[in-house]
Amino acid sequence: FPCSTYIKIWADTQKELDIMLQREQEEFSQPQEDREQVRKMLITSYIQYLDIIRKLEAAHDHLIHQQKRAAVRKVLDGAMGRLLEIKKEMVSLEKSECHNMEDVLRDLKRVPEDIEIPIPKYFLKENLRTLQEREKYLDEILLNAGLLEQEPSTAMTLEEGIQLIQVAERARQGRSRAAFMKKIYLEEKRQAQPQDQTDKNPDAAATCIQKVWRGYAQRKKTERLREEEMIFLGMVSGASLPPDIEARRIPQIGAGKAKIMQAEAQERKELCFKEQLKETEGPHIKETFQDEISQCFIENRHITGRFPDYPPEHTGGSKAIFIEKHPEELAAELAAKKEQKKKDKKFKQKKDKEESKKAQKGGKQPAVQAWKMGASNYLPILEEGSSHYKVFWENRDTKSDFLQDHDPELIKGGQREEVEEEIRVQVDKVMHEKLLKLKKAVDGETGGKKSGKEKVRAASWESGGAVTIPSISLACRTIDDLYQQLAEDGLLIKVRNVNLSDFIGYSDCLKKIPREVPVQPTPSIPDVRQLVTLYGILPLGSQTVREKGPLVKSLLLAGPAGVGKKMLLHAICTETGANLFNITPSNIIGKHPPGKKGLVLLLHMVLKV
Repeated sequence: FPCSTYIKIWADTQKELDIMLQREQEEFSQPQEDREQVRKMLITSYIQYLDIIRKLEAAHDHLIHQQKRAAVRKVLDGAMGRLLEIKKEMVSLEKSECHNMEDVLRDLKRVPEDIEIPIPKYFLKENLRTLQEREKYLDEILLNAGLLEQEPSTAMTLEEGIQLIQVAERARQGRSRAAFMKKIYLEEKRQAQPQDQTDKNPDAAATCIQKVWRGYAQRKKTERLREEEMIFLGMVSGASLPPDIEARRIPQIGAGKAKIMQAEAQERKELCFKEQLKETEGPHIKETFQDEISQCFIENRHITGRFPDYPPEHTGGSKAIFIEKHPEELAAELAAKKEQKKKDKKFKQKKDKEESKKAQKGGKQPAVQAWKMGASNYLPILEEGSSHYKVFWENRDTKSDFLQDHDPELIKGGQREEVEEEIRVQVDKVMHEKLLKLKKAVDGETGGKKSGKEKVRAASWESGGAVTIPSISLACRTIDDLYQQLAEDGLLIKVRNVNLSDFIGYSDCLKKIPREVPVQPTPSIPDVRQLVTLYGILPLGSQTVREKGPLVKSLLLAGPAGVGKKMLLHAICTETGANLFNITPSNIIGKHPPGKKGLVLLLHMVLKV
């Protein structure tokens, strides 16, 4: 389809998303006491978000305009994160990972295939070259270490070559002989016919033409169907595709090349704009940062009586100065929270005593607590993406943009943030030295002496409680060196190329039947695919989902031998381009220095790679 089709899909999806956001504000903001109604509301939102994700993924995959793709991807990541939040609420409500959606699907006139979770293609496409190079490098390491057997390339012997030539020559002679005999047979048959039958007959000629054409058309159709079946089964390589399928592949290849060219052109333009911003606005931004930081230092000394410590780079540097509050505000807020906590504790104790007394007297059970949707980290992302679309893309005329070229104004806005961040790092170094000199001159602090006791800071800009893993001897080692060592030790495993769609199965209709014993049924194969995608693939593939989504520390795949546990594990790595480490106790024995420090060193190597 042309790009205009996917631009229309994007526009329609944004309208559906706006309706969804409006509906969530109306329904989820109020407490609900009816659990069945809450279940239907959550499942309905779950299915509708799946539709939105599916359409946004199709638009993102086929659009060529890089800035439009970036806008679509932001909303796509937000929708995937919101889907995980709704799934968390569904699990918390029903106390089960598998849900009966049959009644809601029937009301919405959907089929079970509509709740299959799509996996965005950009998980692999954006890092395809890096992944291919990494796979090639891993194969070389495993071959050199003797952990991977190279497929032997057997050469054809002289006898086999002679036999192949003889078979081909005999077949050619047989075809030539059959064609010659057919020609003689038709000639004899023509001569044997009477003279009156050899005259031209329009009906007979038309029948003959129809017979020949229908036979030719059916043979071509059968041949095409056979070739498509062989391609589907993977028994024919892509180089031997039929002309009609190859013609359909050409636009896809052209679109892929166009995306690459657009990305390269936009990257060159971004570098050009970046240099221009540094030259024109860089000095003004630098001066503004220095004035703001100096003013903050002066205000802090006026309140606390001394200059604060400069925030380190790992906490954001001077960003923490503008994020954190003044010491007076911070102290007042902490005191208010402490007082509120005491009041809540007393009120809760009093309420528990009253309820216990009522329960003892009347034997009445406490009322069921009303359900309310928790706070979301992704609704602001979706709202911001929706407003961005309305401002920049909704009313834009794209008919004249035949080349799908980038918008310079949008590039300037994005590059401005990067330039400000680079200048902020430079300003941090200068202001840190300036602060040390001010401390030495005004407060008489040298900054080099440290007391044995814990140092009391005037402003709490550093993050406390951070535990660092000892790097031991890893500081001077590169990632490639650690990667090679883990592969040679058998801790880094080569991933089999298997997709999640290869885990074939259909919905289980028996779990919808009411049971006498309230036991959760075994998840069906579509349920397993959905859970693996939700908890394994989406957080690994999208950084936004991983950082702000519900935290899932581990994923347990349990079942008897031969049901596909390892296949699912390799499918997760294949769909996301992730590395696969085997750090089971039986595999790491003797592969790390003895003691707890050796185990910490091994885990540090794995986490660093």
